[in-house]
Amino acid sequence: MMSVFCLVAVLVALAPLAMILFFVVSQGVGAIDVAFFTETPQPVGEPGGGMANAIVGTLILCGLGALLAIPVGVLSAVYIVESGGSRVASAARFAADTLNGVPSIVIGIFVYAIAVLPAKPWPFEDMKFSALAGGLALGVMMIPIITRTTEELLRLVPAALREGALALGASRARTVFTVVLPAALPGILTGILLALARIAGETAPLLFTSFNNRFWSTDVTQPIGSLTVQVYTYAISPYDDWHRQAWAGALVLVGLVLCCSVFARAATRRLERMHVGR
Repeated sequence: MMSVFCLVAVLVALAPLAMILFFVVSQGVGAIDVAFFTETPQPVGEPGGGMANAIVGTLILCGLGALLAIPVGVLSAVYIVESGGSRVASAARFAADTLNGVPSIVIGIFVYAIAVLPAKPWPFEDMKFSALAGGLALGVMMIPIITRTTEELLRLVPAALREGALALGASRARTVFTVVLPAALPGILTGILLALARIAGETAPLLFTSFNNRFWSTDVTQPIGSLTVQVYTYAISPYDDWHRQAWAGALVLVGLVLCCSVFARAATRRLERMHVGR
């Protein structure tokens, strides 16, 4: 009887995902063509065009966020684990947990206040609605995910590895960066990719930071297009062709997230096999 209840729970848990995937694919696949990936949006009211600018913009924004979040998140986790449970480490862990629960729109407003508004303090005096501001917002969202994931994985590294490296005369820093971090690398990479998948679907913080751009742009100091904002804009428009492209954009976004998840699992298995010498 217990197994039946568990099976029903699994089906109930998977049903929303299956329904979302079916609905997005059935509605969006019809608008997917070469032009969708190679052309920019047409003027208002004209059918056709694509979302090439938004796809490239999304990759740029995620890349900027990763550049900020990966070093900060990984080094923060190293400090928390290696500091031996100090008060600062406990405060950092609590801050990461709290930041992880802050709504994304609040982070967007925060970055808008410090990086987009006219009266900006150093070092944001030259920033405005731009890809840099959007990347900053997404990076802030990634930091707690990477920090907590990396921390948990570093704690799983056997103490014998640390003790062996220290016994051979390696410094603590060399032990961490040449023994502990490589041992936890598969899991850390998985956490980073899952964090990227999380921010790739964010809309609210980008409305306050990178805004949107219907034209082709790779200038990180200017407003830039993104799939999520483009889908939102098209979905609330009165044009049927834009509605179709909004579904297609949602399908591409789901595909990007799925690719991140699949790549994370494949990379994890590959690195695990390398570690065990198979």
